[in-house]
Amino acid sequence: MSDSNQIESALRAHVTSVKEDLMTGVSFMIPFVTIGGIFLAVAYAVGDTQAVFENTGSAGWFLAQIGVAGLTIMVPILGAYIAYAIADRPGLAPGFLLAYILQQGTVIEEAAGVIGLSGGGAGAGYLGAIVAGLLAGYVARWFKNRNVPEFLQPMMPVLIIPVATMAVLTPIMLFVLGVPVALANQGLTGFLESMQGGQAVVVGLVLGGMMAFDMGGPVNKVAYVFSTGLITEGIYAPMAAVMIGGMVPPIGMALSTFIAPHKYAAEMYENAKSGVVLGSSFITEGAIPYAAADPLRVIPSVVAGSAVGGAASMAMGVTMPAPHGGIFVVLLSNKPLLFLGCILLGSLVTATVATLVKPDFEDRIAAEQEAANATPSDD
Repeated sequence: MSDSNQIESALRAHVTSVKEDLMTGVSFMIPFVTIGGIFLAVAYAVGDTQAVFENTGSAGWFLAQIGVAGLTIMVPILGAYIAYAIADRPGLAPGFLLAYILQQGTVIEEAAGVIGLSGGGAGAGYLGAIVAGLLAGYVARWFKNRNVPEFLQPMMPVLIIPVATMAVLTPIMLFVLGVPVALANQGLTGFLESMQGGQAVVVGLVLGGMMAFDMGGPVNKVAYVFSTGLITEGIYAPMAAVMIGGMVPPIGMALSTFIAPHKYAAEMYENAKSGVVLGSSFITEGAIPYAAADPLRVIPSVVAGSAVGGAASMAMGVTMPAPHGGIFVVLLSNKPLLFLGCILLGSLVTATVATLVKPDFEDRIAAEQEAANATPSDD
């Protein structure tokens, strides 16, 4: 193997490893986001949205405390379990504490002052948690792989590695990386909060399309992590676009199957029934059997529908504070009927495109068999 191939192979392996580490952090974070988002939404529903935090001791106030706790702790949890995925137990505490300290706006603002910058009062958000988790994991793993005297080994995972990792990374995270990441997070949040008209449509179009492109793969996860992280900033519109974009593919392909069953294998009719349930539950993977059987036609069809659904959602200001649940959390949206309408619109687009571009199933199989049996000419 050439040097260039070896470098490419090593880079691919590293990217795959990073993706898996990020997904570990996200998987542990999601229950905290779910609890936080749902409890906060219910708090607003049972109390005065504007005064729920002022009505101390009310039902809404107690629910809001749980919601805020979940959405606050989710960011350090993300950093903690990214580090855990890389370095196991020794990385957990440093990942959590570094991600936590980067959320403290006062600390970041003071750090910015030390290096001659201003801003960062809102903290570094989930972007900071990702950076903190990755660095904490790599540094902790480096310490973990050092050879130490036998009498020190029992203290390594619970004392020496966590403390050493924090000692090395705290100044780096505060004064080198933390402030720029916090400023970037602040800029991103400001942009998303100010989005109107065409900007919102473009963001919804991209997020919706990404959710459908690989149906649970890395592109899908990038869009999902992006919108989930924004929940902590109080920005809920991208989450609605992403949830709609993730629900459309299975539902849209199921509709196409019901409309034109002759264009699909017989077993796909039963798959369509489960696809409706999976799509309604925000499980995009329900469309994978269709994509696996005919990717060149199915993937553009589902991307088109999800992009339209996501764009319509963003254009109409639909929000969703819960990161999962599909139709089971629709009442938490600020505009439940429009939320459902965007799902229907996207699903109809997918069903229409798929039905138009797919040939009859028997004709397609016959053409594929004819192509497979054809032999090259001697001319």
